[in-house]
Amino acid sequence: MTTHPGASLSAGASAQDRVREGAYRKVTLHLIPFIFICYLFNYLDRVNVGFAKLQMLDALQWSESVYGLGAGIFFIGYVASGVPSNLLLHRLGARKVIGTLMIAWGVASACLMFVTTPAAFYSLRFITGVFEAGFFPGIVLYFTNWYPASRRGRIMGLFMSAIPISGLLGSPLSGWMMQSFAGHGGLAGWQWMFLLQGIPTVLLGFLVYVLLNDGIAQAKWLNAEEKQLLRADLDEDERQRRNSANTADTFASVLRNKHVWMLGLVYFCIQMGVYAINFWLPTIVKSLGFASPVAVGWISAIPYLCASIFMIWVGRSADKHKERRWHLSGPLLMALCGLLLATQAHGNVVVALIGLSLATMGALSGLPMFWPLPTAFLGSAAAAGGLALINSLGQVAGFVSPFLVGWIKDATGGTDVALYILSAVMLLGAILVLRVPARIVNR
Repeated sequence: MTTHPGASLSAGASAQDRVREGAYRKVTLHLIPFIFICYLFNYLDRVNVGFAKLQMLDALQWSESVYGLGAGIFFIGYVASGVPSNLLLHRLGARKVIGTLMIAWGVASACLMFVTTPAAFYSLRFITGVFEAGFFPGIVLYFTNWYPASRRGRIMGLFMSAIPISGLLGSPLSGWMMQSFAGHGGLAGWQWMFLLQGIPTVLLGFLVYVLLNDGIAQAKWLNAEEKQLLRADLDEDERQRRNSANTADTFASVLRNKHVWMLGLVYFCIQMGVYAINFWLPTIVKSLGFASPVAVGWISAIPYLCASIFMIWVGRSADKHKERRWHLSGPLLMALCGLLLATQAHGNVVVALIGLSLATMGALSGLPMFWPLPTAFLGSAAAAGGLALINSLGQVAGFVSPFLVGWIKDATGGTDVALYILSAVMLLGAILVLRVPARIVNR
C-alpha cells in the first residue's frame, strides 16, 4: 500500500500546526496572567485618585479644579518620559526596566498618603507619571517579541481587560478600604487606600525580575522546535511589514509617517473618553444619590463588568475577521451614544447606568482595538520609539480630560457640557480611524 505524497505533507503540516498552537498557549499562559496583574495595579495606581477625591477634597479643603489639575499633571510626566523609557527598554530588556519602574512608581503612589498641600499633590503625581511612562508602551513592544500581528488583537484584549477589571474589582475594594480603615492609626480612609494599593505594585516589581523573559531565546519553558516555529512567525511578520510601502523602519521614518501622527490623534480621542470615565465615574455615580463609598464602589463596578466582557469579545472578532478599522470605530461610536444617553438621564439611575455602561464599554474597548493598527506597519527597529510616541501623544488626553471636566464642573455645577464635548471627540476619533488605509492594518 502506497502513501500519497500530498497526504504526508498534509500530516506534517498538521503536526507542525499543533506544535505551534501549543507553543502559543504556553506563551500566553506564562506571560498574560502575570502581566495582567501588573497592569491591573498599574491602572489602579494611576486612577485611584478618582476614589480618593470622595474624601480627600473635603479633608484638605481643595476645589474641583485643584483635583482636576492634580489628576492630569501625572500625564505631563508621563508624556515627557514615554519615548526615552521605551528606548531604554529596547536596549536593556523588559525584565530590568519594567521591574525597576514598577518598584519606583509603587513607592511614589503610596507616598500620596502624606500630601497636605496642592504643591505636594502635583509633585508626586508628576513623579508617578514619569515612572509609569515606560510600562504600557513597553509591554506593547514586548508582545511584538512573542506574537505576530495576526494574533495581537486577542492578546491585547486579554491584557487590556485589566483596565475594566481594575474598575470592577478596584471600585468596591477602594470604597471598602476607605470606609473600613478610616481612623485606624490616625490615618484617613483615603490615606490607607494609597498605601494598601501601592505596596503590591512594589512587590510585583521585584517578581518581574524573576518571572519575565526578555524574548523567545531566553524562555527555558519552550523547547527548540517551539522556539523555531515562533521565531519563523515573527520573521514572516517582519517580512510582510518590509514589503508594505507604508512601513516605518527607523525612528526618523516614524516622525515622517503621516499615519503615525494620525493614529496619535486617534489615540488622544480614545483616551479623552477613557480618562473622563476613570477619574469622574465615582463622582457621577455619587451625584445619582449614592452616599457611602461602598455603595459608590459597587455601582461603579457595573460599567466595568460590561466592558471587560465586551473587550475580550471584540478582540477575538477582530482577529477572526482580520479587520481592524471597524472594530475600533464601532466601539467609539458606542461610547458616543453612551455619553449622550448619560446626559439625558436627568437623575434616572437606570438610564444613567445604561449610558455610562455603553460609554465605558465603547471607550475602553477602543484601547486594545487600537494597538494592532500601529504594530501592523511599524518595523521592529522603529517600534520602540514609534509606539512610545503614539502612546505619549494619546496620553496628553490624560491631562486635558480630567482638568477640562473639573473646570467645566466648577463653572457650570454639572458634567453635561463636558460629556457633550467628549461625545464630539469620540466621533472625531471614529472618523479618523476610517481614514487609515485598510491595506496597512488589516492583518
